[in-house]
Amino acid sequence: MSIPFLIFGFVLLVIGGDFLVRASVALSLKLNFSKLVIGMTVVSFATSAPELLVSLNAALSGAPAIAINNVVGSNIANIGLVLGITAIIGSIGIDASFYRIHWPVMMLFSGMLYYFLWNDHQLSAIEGGVLFIALIAFVAYLIRGQKRTTDTTDDIEEVDDALAVVPGSKIGLWLFIGATALYFGSEWLVKGATEIALILGVSEAVIGVTMIAIGTSVPELAASVIAAVKKEKAISLGNLIGSNIFNIGSVLGVTSIIKTIPVTEPLILSRDIFWMLLFAVSILVLALLPKRNQINQIKGLVLVVLYGVFIFIAFRGS
Repeated sequence: MSIPFLIFGFVLLVIGGDFLVRASVALSLKLNFSKLVIGMTVVSFATSAPELLVSLNAALSGAPAIAINNVVGSNIANIGLVLGITAIIGSIGIDASFYRIHWPVMMLFSGMLYYFLWNDHQLSAIEGGVLFIALIAFVAYLIRGQKRTTDTTDDIEEVDDALAVVPGSKIGLWLFIGATALYFGSEWLVKGATEIALILGVSEAVIGVTMIAIGTSVPELAASVIAAVKKEKAISLGNLIGSNIFNIGSVLGVTSIIKTIPVTEPLILSRDIFWMLLFAVSILVLALLPKRNQINQIKGLVLVVLYGVFIFIAFRGS
């Protein structure tokens, strides 16, 4: 049943991603928020829901390595696999807010996660609370900042103006359908990927940082690829950065508030989390290289190749 789960899961994720992008664009137009802010809130929360459910279930069922590595691996996949593939489809422009706000915040959350895990080899309820409160503060800052300015320079991409008159009830229905499809699609994809990984005889830590992480990152891949095809580049980039922030702040934050997550696999701190930090830094490095302020096809290919190296090392070192 592994292959059918993978196929049906992927189909649902593509459908869910399409509904989610349409709803996000309609909501951004109706509320007069920038598409970047919507991508980092509505879309990011919905596409992070699979990680939350997987990590919470893993922590409660006595598999803390999967709970942590699911998020670490998903953040790696969001940049190496999802951003890489999206950029290969079409170059992604980077505006000033990426350097001032979004990238520094992603690095801040990544740094806090590393410190909390390194400090006492666990993520406690207090530490999870700090991460979650920081996430709420960041979202509030984004929304408040958007209301204070009329600058819409990140909304220059062509969109379907008909979405501006879509009623709120229909937007809510689209969000519900999208989130539901993403949830069940992720569940089936993860189930199929896990069965395949178990057949290969690798550890749960490797399963968490590779197969399960890829499975729970497919919603981001579906939403971002569809957004890129529709020329909604702001949502593509905002969704990925926002999803990484949400993964740490909400997924691990909420999970550790409910149950302390211990570090049971040494490789989480000695290898995997450093790969997460490396990929996060790589976005800034690539953005500053020619062509500046753009992740083009060549840079996207570099990210995908680097992600392939990570997967190879993860399985080889298992």
